[in-house]
Amino acid sequence: MTPISKTFGGVRVFECASEGPALQNDRDALELITAAWENRANFLVIPVERLGEDFFRLRTRIAGEILQKFVTYKLRVAIVGDVSHYVTESDSFRDFVYESNRGNQIWFVRNQGELEQRLGSQNTSTIV
Repeated sequence: MTPISKTFGGVRVFECASEGPALQNDRDALELITAAWENRANFLVIPVERLGEDFFRLRTRIAGEILQKFVTYKLRVAIVGDVSHYVTESDSFRDFVYESNRGNQIWFVRNQGELEQRLGSQNTSTIV
């Protein structure tokens, strides 16, 4: 599957392909930021399959390093897929997912439908 751009709830979205190398560091994040900007997107969708196991182990700091780049460059992001296994394994990761989903910058969603619903529900609110 190739990357695609589309609009949900008035938000331009760049969806990263599920196939490809795992995101491992901030340089990988910068490549995705560049691709999103080239597609005039202000929201990035990353399939959970593109994240290595170390991303979900917060002690490795890979998640923080990657996600901080998106925050710094004001690109909102959704990790799409099942992370329940990681949430069950780690209280810290569970809390991280919970707090992320309370905000507007980084979301963890189960599927495309949940993402579309969240984006649609923000259509009447200010999107940063």
